[in-house]
Amino acid sequence: MQLYTVREALQDDLQGTLNKLAEAGYTQVEPFAFTDFPGLGDALAAAGLAAPTTHVHLLGESDEKIAEIFDAARALGILTVIDPHVPAERWTTAEDIDETAAQLNHAATIAAEHGVRVGYHNHAHEFENKIEGRNALEYFVDRLDPDVVIELDTYWVAVGGENPVEVLKRLGDRVVAIHVKDGPGTKETKDQVAVGSGSLPVRDIIEAAPNALRVVELDDSRDNRFTAVIDSIAFLTKEGLA
Repeated sequence: MQLYTVREALQDDLQGTLNKLAEAGYTQVEPFAFTDFPGLGDALAAAGLAAPTTHVHLLGESDEKIAEIFDAARALGILTVIDPHVPAERWTTAEDIDETAAQLNHAATIAAEHGVRVGYHNHAHEFENKIEGRNALEYFVDRLDPDVVIELDTYWVAVGGENPVEVLKRLGDRVVAIHVKDGPGTKETKDQVAVGSGSLPVRDIIEAAPNALRVVELDDSRDNRFTAVIDSIAFLTKEGLA
């Protein structure tokens, strides 16, 4: 579960929030900006939760800062550090995308020295923009070193106008994690709902990436997000998809 979903609760009560997620059936979580949460490692351990992946901005940071991030991640048992967002204006030309790929490849060389790996998480604009007749994300992936992985946000793929199942099939094992989320497929984040309550083909998506880590997320919602993540894990468990 991507902890950004319950960001307000985390700020108010880190340990209590993690305990509630564990009680709901989650065994792993994906922190965001994890260095902003002192005591996160102890809180995760106390709740019986693991954190295999995290979101943190890497591009634009100094090599020294990036190395510090990787060391901090490794100390928490996090082995995959994912850059969550590159602005839409950086996805409109081949030259800009090539530069972004080069920066992420450079971060990956530093990551290898610290025993972790680097990934990238998409939004809709990587699919809305086309480069040389294909979506910008897949153009980007072809320019990444083999050890740089992808966390595919399947909801934003759909919002960007593509079929997440087909994209997963094309990217194959390059995708090591997927964001599992639901809603009507609009850009309005408050339209997002508990997994299983929207229009996305959740089963088909998960079956298209059987080995990928499944990360439940809501960027926002008109409903209570904490209730939504509890309903999401209940649905996935009932359907044999957790």
